[in-house]
Amino acid sequence: MNQLTREQCRAARGLLDWPQARLGAKANVSEGTVRDFENGKRVPTADKLSAIQLALELAGVAFLSDGDAGPGVRLGKSAVPRAIIRDGEAGIIENSEM
Repeated sequence: MNQLTREQCRAARGLLDWPQARLGAKANVSEGTVRDFENGKRVPTADKLSAIQLALELAGVAFLSDGDAGPGVRLGKSAVPRAIIRDGEAGIIENSEM
């Protein structure tokens, strides 16, 4: 795959319903790094871009190659629906009725 684009990053976060802070935490980069990248203010180093992409892939995002419409993203077939599990402060927990 080509280098992660800011549009792919925003779209992938949208698919996961993740705020920039969560992606930053998952990728071990600052929220400002994610925000500035998505806003086109700066391009993170290659290792930070790789960490961002890996965090998104581990969450179930599949990155699509350049096609007629350009690079894209989709939820992978193995992605767990967001309604079934949530990522809480203590880790991944299953939703339960209280």
